[in-house]
Parts: sequence; structure tokens; C-alpha cells
Amino acid sequence: MTAPGPIFVLNGPNLNLLGQRQPEVYGRETLADVVELCRTAAAGGGREIDARQSNHEGELIDWVHEARTVASGVVINPGGFTHTSVALRDALATLEVPLVEVHISNVHAREEFRRHSYVSGVATGVIAGLGIHGYGLAVDFICNKG
Repeated sequence: MTAPGPIFVLNGPNLNLLGQRQPEVYGRETLADVVELCRTAAAGGGREIDARQSNHEGELIDWVHEARTVASGVVINPGGFTHTSVALRDALATLEVPLVEVHISNVHAREEFRRHSYVSGVATGVIAGLGIHGYGLAVDFICNKG
């Protein structure tokens, strides 16, 4: 039996600034902390992650296309593309593996424009407002689902 492919953990624009940008909203943990949390959660399920971050919509879409052929699941925090990118949503809709949308803050308790997600309608599940712990829960879910 072949080991399942990696779980892709994709982060969109400005998430490279975690710990620096609006710590009162996003906390003081860094993107490196997110990656370590995901690695630990995946290892607990006998899995590996492939973590990536980009500020560029097209690059995220290319990674989703790659995930279609190698990933056993995808965790994505699309950042601002959550509310604006039909193209990213269309790429994510092609996945045939579990997809979990994660947001560090509770987007539903923030500005009105943040309450709409193009991604949620194609996601297996959505986690919002649990800080970076939402990533670990998402990875754990994928480990146990597949």
C-alpha cells in the first residue's frame, strides 16, 4: 500500500507577516509557528505536509493544480483572496481530496466584506477564529478523514 500524499498547507497574501501585522487580530505567532504546528499534527497521523505561502493569486492557483495530482488533502488560508478570488475558488473546486478553509480571526465578527467567502462553498469544512490552532485541527481532520 502506498503512503498517502502530503497535505498541502497553503497560505495567501500577507500571511508571511504573521506575528508582525496586526498582532491584536492575528496574534504573535509566526508563519514558521503555523508550519511547525501543522508538521506536528501531521506526524501524529503518520502524514507529512507541504507548506507554502504566496502573495500572488496565480501562484496559489498553480499550487492547487499541483495538489490535484499529489496531495491527500489541502488546508488553505486564502487571506484576502477569500473575499475576492473567483479564480482561486474555481481551482479549489477541482480538488477531489478534503479541503479545509482556515482563518485565524473570526471573519464573521469583523468588517462586513470579510463575511463572504468564495472558498467556503467548495470546502469540506471551515475553521475561523481559533488562532493558529485552527490549522492543527484542519490537518488532524484530514489525517483522520482519509
